[in-house]
Amino acid sequence: MEGFKQSVLNIGTLGHIDHGKTSLVRALTNVWTDRHSESLKRNMTIKLGYADTIIRKCEKCNGPEAYTTGDKCGECGGEAKPVMRISILDAPGHETLMATAIAGANIINAILFVIAANEPCPMQQTREHLMVINLLGVKDTIIIQSKVDIVGKEAALAHYKQIKDFIKGSVIENAPIIPVMTNQGINVDVLLEMITKLPVPKHDPNADPFMYIARSFDVNKPGARIGSLKGGVIGGTLVRGMLKRGDEIEIRPGMKSSAHKREVYKPIITKVDAISNGTEELVEAGPGGLIGLSTEMDPSITKADGLVGNVVGRRGKLPEVVSSMGMTYNTLNRKDIPERSFADNEPVILSVGTLTVVGYVVQAKKNVLKLELRHPICAEKGIKIAVMRSVAQRWRLTGYGIMA
Repeated sequence: MEGFKQSVLNIGTLGHIDHGKTSLVRALTNVWTDRHSESLKRNMTIKLGYADTIIRKCEKCNGPEAYTTGDKCGECGGEAKPVMRISILDAPGHETLMATAIAGANIINAILFVIAANEPCPMQQTREHLMVINLLGVKDTIIIQSKVDIVGKEAALAHYKQIKDFIKGSVIENAPIIPVMTNQGINVDVLLEMITKLPVPKHDPNADPFMYIARSFDVNKPGARIGSLKGGVIGGTLVRGMLKRGDEIEIRPGMKSSAHKREVYKPIITKVDAISNGTEELVEAGPGGLIGLSTEMDPSITKADGLVGNVVGRRGKLPEVVSSMGMTYNTLNRKDIPERSFADNEPVILSVGTLTVVGYVVQAKKNVLKLELRHPICAEKGIKIAVMRSVAQRWRLTGYGIMA
């Protein structure tokens, strides 16, 4: 199992609200990713959910039925040996939470695009999530046709044709479509086999590490004694390089300085005390999958996702922190949103890595924008940034920018 301690793929889920994304993740990993209290109360994903699983294969059986996430083969009861470890990010589908979905899409290698058969295709968020897929160019997408068991064969076939028409001309025009009944486990094995055939990205282990922070925690329980307190924990994914236990790291933009009335952030320098894949301790970690870093930071800094949107790297090796930026804007040419020029001081929502930040347009010349940011960011030039604009008092995904 040593070779399966770290995931080789980050797989995201996208799709309309209540189309079964979280149920699909549970069918694959046996984990219900809606851990956030407001998510449970409202029965919808609000924050990014996450879960790891190891796909296994029985060597005695042939075909999809040989694939499972259990220790034993569901077909013959024989031993199932590990094939690959994956991490799944469960992104929210509701339109008002699109920025969170886009933020998650920045750290994934492949997508499970869930489309329920009991509603016409496309629904509004289904359409917008396809725009995200096109925007980020994630061609490695598998379409899950969910809830086919509640509509019947003829309706499911008609819905399948709707999906084919919907994806025509997109980057996932030839994506496979798999009908899955998550509650009964039907075709989950087919999906697992298809996931094992997805390409695994190659990485340079000698590159300077660069990590997006997607979650941050205080793992200490209320009332814990001072001597037993543990440092803050950050979770995310490395996009390049390696991190080892004992490494000194820098976090940018870092922590807001209370000595300044305006927002001034100070980078955090800390040490990696431990690395975890969620269930096991690691000596070192590289790109692929979600990892957690236990650090020497004050846990009050990391509690309640306080460092989400920050980036991690070696000391002095990260990009500069900026409060203004330029970018080349590319419109999505949405048929449901009329084209219009950017106005002076127009607010926009930007998804930069795993950070969602408000920016204000201070200059717009054709497709070149200059923006002032409400909060400073640390990002690499050339990164692709999702842009949301206010349309009829609603935030809508209208395009993307390339940071200059």
